[in-house]
Amino acid sequence: MKQKSLIPRFGKKQSEKSAIPSLEKHATLSDTKDKAGWVSPAYSRSRAVKLDPNILAKNRCVAMFPASPEAEFYKVLRTRILRQTQDQGGRAIMITSAIPGEGKTVTAINLGLTFAREFEQTVLLVDCDLRKQSIHEVMGFESDRGLLNHLLDGTPVPDLIVWPGIEKLTVISGGKTIHESSEVIASPRMRELAAEMKPRYPERYMFFDVPPVLAGADAMAFEPLVDWIILVVQAGKTPMPEVNRALQMLPREKILGLILNRHTSQIKVYPYQ
Repeated sequence: MKQKSLIPRFGKKQSEKSAIPSLEKHATLSDTKDKAGWVSPAYSRSRAVKLDPNILAKNRCVAMFPASPEAEFYKVLRTRILRQTQDQGGRAIMITSAIPGEGKTVTAINLGLTFAREFEQTVLLVDCDLRKQSIHEVMGFESDRGLLNHLLDGTPVPDLIVWPGIEKLTVISGGKTIHESSEVIASPRMRELAAEMKPRYPERYMFFDVPPVLAGADAMAFEPLVDWIILVVQAGKTPMPEVNRALQMLPREKILGLILNRHTSQIKVYPYQ
């Protein structure tokens, strides 16, 4: 089955040094955004944490560093997602993969970071892998509360939200995990939460990091709660029959496209200064 691709590919892992490029020659967004009409909410109730740029670079959170070559590809991806979702509506997006280890969590983080840099929307990044909460670990902050604390214990959602010091980006990740994850995802409380979150802030995009499609029933159970789906595929690892199996298990009309991750060829960047 021929499937559209949102973005060509992402290259090999960069070193920490190359992932934090110098910006000395250029003005940054933070220098000019107030003059250009940037508006950012105040996160007075969210728990604030501080991120370590070295950890972010090591874990390939490349969108944190706007001058990195891979960050440009995420900006292209952002533009394509914005164009399609603004034309057709819907801002709740599930990030998944066919099998484990294809980079879906890092992709979800980089999408959140990239969208938070755009002027017209805020971002909520939600760790919906109830068996393995890892967004907070990849980003390098501690968190003892996550989605399950709300679904099972009734912890108020505002008490789950972390503000990682990045304007217009908030995160829910951490806390409890559970083996019976698909049952919890399909629970009435999860449906109520999704229905309550989606219309609360019309300008907010929500990215949900969900377990791989072929690893269990979680992705299929969560799919009815989102507007769109992005499937992450690792180059040279995922067999095409497995990709096609995953696509057949998801509603085709919701699939925005595929992201080919960790392609072995070098990223071609054309200098422009």
